[in-house]
Amino acid sequence: MMGNPYLGNATTFLVEMALGFYILAVMLRFIFQIVRADFYNPMSQFLVKLTDPPLRYLRRFIPGLWGMDLASVVLLLVLQGVEIWIVSGILDSGTNPIGIVVLSVARLLGLAIHVFMFAIIVQVIMSWLNPHTYNPMIGLLYSLTEPLLSPARKLVPPISGLDLSPIIVIVGLQLASMLLVHPIADLGRGILLG
Repeated sequence: MMGNPYLGNATTFLVEMALGFYILAVMLRFIFQIVRADFYNPMSQFLVKLTDPPLRYLRRFIPGLWGMDLASVVLLLVLQGVEIWIVSGILDSGTNPIGIVVLSVARLLGLAIHVFMFAIIVQVIMSWLNPHTYNPMIGLLYSLTEPLLSPARKLVPPISGLDLSPIIVIVGLQLASMLLVHPIADLGRGILLG
C-alpha cells in the first residue's frame, strides 16, 4: 500500500500503539472480572470508564456465559482483528479473514500470558523493595496473580521462607506461550499469507 517503507513502518507503529493500548485496557478489564479484582479500585474504575462505551453497546446483543463477559471477548477479537487487517494492508501482506481470526486468538492469548508474567514480576520486585506497604495497585496485582500463585504454592511450599511459586508460574506461562501460542500464531500467519 505504501511505497515508502519508513512511512509504512511509522504508520504501522502508530496503529499498533493506538489499538494496542485499547486492547490492553479491554484485556485488563476482562482479566480483572475473571479474577474478581476490586471493582472500586481506582485502576479498575479507570478501565471501566475507558472501555464501557463499546461494551455497553455489545452487551445488548452478546450475553454473558457462566460469569464470563463474552462482550469483552468479542470486542478483543474485533479490535485485534482490525489491527492485524490494517497492518497487513499497510505492509501489503495477506488479509485472509480466517488467518486474521486465528492470528488474533494467538496474539490475545500471548497478551494475557504477558499480563500475568509482568504482574508477577512487578509483585516480586515490590515484595523485595517495600514488603509491608499497601496501595491500590498492589491490591490489584495480588488479585491478579494469586489465582496462579496459590496452586503453585500448594505444589511447592515455601522453602526456608523463600516462595518459589513465582518462578514455577513464570516457567509454566512461558511453556504455555511456546507450546500453545506460538503454534497458533504460526498457523494464523500461514493462513494469512497462504
